[in-house]
Amino acid sequence: MRADFNQQQSVTIPPPERVTLPPKNRVDMLVPAIIKEEMRRTNAPVTLEKIQIIGNYVPRRCGIATFTTDLTEAIAAEFPRVGISTVAINDIETGYEYPGRVGFEIAEKDLGGYHRAADFLNINDVDVVSLQHEYGIYGGKAGSYILQLMSELRMPIVTTLHTILREPNPFQKEVMDKIIELSERVVVMSETGAGFLREVHGIDESKVQVIHHGIRDVRFESTRAYKERLGVAGDQVILTFGLLGPDKGIENVIQALPKIILKHPNTVYMVVGETHPNIRAHHGETYRLGLERLARELGVASHVVFHNRFVSDAELKEFLGAADVYTTPYLKLQQITSGTLAYAVGSGKAVVSTPYWYAEELLANGRGILVPPADPQAIADAIIEILSNDGLRRSMRRKAADFGRQMVWPSVARQYMAVLEEVVAKGGRRKQRFHTKTLDLRPASLPDVNLSHLRQMTDDTGMLQHATYTVPNYDEGYCVDDNARALTLITLLDEDTYEAKDLRQLTSRYLAFLNHALNKETGKFRNFLSYDRRWLEDEGSEDSHGRAIEALGRVVGRSSSDAARGLAKRLFDHALPAVTDFSSPRAWAFSLVGIEEYLRSFMGDSRVEQVRETLANRLFEIRNRTTGEDWPWFEEYLTYCNSILPHALLVCGQWMGRGDMVSAGLASLEWLADLQRSTDGLFWPIGSNGFYSRGSTRAEFDQQPVEAGG
Repeated sequence: MRADFNQQQSVTIPPPERVTLPPKNRVDMLVPAIIKEEMRRTNAPVTLEKIQIIGNYVPRRCGIATFTTDLTEAIAAEFPRVGISTVAINDIETGYEYPGRVGFEIAEKDLGGYHRAADFLNINDVDVVSLQHEYGIYGGKAGSYILQLMSELRMPIVTTLHTILREPNPFQKEVMDKIIELSERVVVMSETGAGFLREVHGIDESKVQVIHHGIRDVRFESTRAYKERLGVAGDQVILTFGLLGPDKGIENVIQALPKIILKHPNTVYMVVGETHPNIRAHHGETYRLGLERLARELGVASHVVFHNRFVSDAELKEFLGAADVYTTPYLKLQQITSGTLAYAVGSGKAVVSTPYWYAEELLANGRGILVPPADPQAIADAIIEILSNDGLRRSMRRKAADFGRQMVWPSVARQYMAVLEEVVAKGGRRKQRFHTKTLDLRPASLPDVNLSHLRQMTDDTGMLQHATYTVPNYDEGYCVDDNARALTLITLLDEDTYEAKDLRQLTSRYLAFLNHALNKETGKFRNFLSYDRRWLEDEGSEDSHGRAIEALGRVVGRSSSDAARGLAKRLFDHALPAVTDFSSPRAWAFSLVGIEEYLRSFMGDSRVEQVRETLANRLFEIRNRTTGEDWPWFEEYLTYCNSILPHALLVCGQWMGRGDMVSAGLASLEWLADLQRSTDGLFWPIGSNGFYSRGSTRAEFDQQPVEAGG
């Protein structure tokens, strides 16, 4: 076992061979010809006056914020006569203490803020906008709020895509397609990303530009001085840095250490970076503490160092300077870019990585070694080979440093400027006189979601059934129906990245209620529970059972909590068989919607697909028996939650390839929508005080709030 890593060691590692770097303006052969030409014209005048960059910005701690800040400052340094400022997206209510470069702020979930930002940019006569896109940083489903801003801008937009999905869900694909449509040019950081845009989104190749991730200009030099400053003089240093989370695969490097240490006893593995804020908010420091425990169990604790904090650029330079081997042992291979890997390659580091998309491209041609994911043995072999072979290590470092010259920020800034100038020169969206949009020309804005009453109606047991005005009515107790509705709402808000401190707590509360309500012997849900926690029945209504199935299916298909999804699936599996014996069309419909949600995660579950086919055919058959020219409906009456019936036919028909079901569902929904519209165009649902039987008069009062939700 080696001594404490903080003590100076007697072993001295000679400095690696000094490599002569190419000139600063050299461009790699992968850089498109238009950029090469622009960069050769170093003395050409810049015609742009105002550039606006949209994205996150420091001091917010995330990769997009660092990238946006670095890109902004690099362009400002290279082109000092150009006015450049930033619109920053805030993920917290208080915002951040931004530097003067940030001229406008948008609260992530405030749709009105995106409209105001568009007005701000238009009236300030901006020449071109550089938008940084990542699904998770803008509000709305799949980050759709950014489309509101983009559609109102009257200057050309160049969008940098930080995430490109090979298999996006329908919402993500729709948003990305629209972003591409609204952008004059799209910048990606790898050829792989460009390929996915062509393959998945059908983008015209002429609209795509490849510009590598920018990096600070780190000189290729000896590790000795850096190691001395960090207290690891004489050691061979393996480094990983970046925000920590379970998909980083750091445990596999720790598991590789025993074998590495046998060959190279003076080895230390340094993990630099704090736990990702989102991971810490939901799971605390479980992952990092688990890594520390693993190191102790394997007897390598004296060879592992955790710097559990967000480090500055100056500090990061020190850590990179000390590293002999840099590793990104990521478990998810669907990663199209990595700022940490770009920085390591540009710094001339020997790299060992799993073959995620960006690593495959960046480490090609001998610039690094790729190993299978979750394979400590392969990691150990690769690192031992690098540490044991000075010639190999120097060769890898030289190739990485050469490739990295095109990635330094001054070079990247010039490449971006070439693209921005070109789209403006070609016209793009030509400037026009600014006109403020009146209310009739703006899309209607919705108020912020307010969960205060929901929280007030929820106690340690679950959602209470009724209130007197806004005061909970304990006399009425609880029911499965309302807890299922509440669970559905919270699941949809969670998927939409709605900012609420206790979303997870509310999910657990409602899900626990459904778990308690399910009679495990019969596979059926009870419905009514008194305030003193006594079940008032052994078996609830068919409709309440169906609504519970719907809510559980949504959790399985959409929740970001693995624990919630796991319990919901178990309850779903237990309760689904009972539905086939039901006679209520609404119970079938609620269940069918839940089944479709469930199949988002478990498409191919033949048992569930068989239940879907059975129930969908039943619903379709009763509609065909009841429908008439003036009554295209499923029953001889309209009661409550009517829209769930055509909804179920539509989703089932779509995924089962049944055009007849889709047509029938649309016809019924259009008829219902017309029927439930007042003469002045407002929503006017069927009243619950009598409902509406075929051939009679509809009830006009006592509509239930649930009707607004479908």
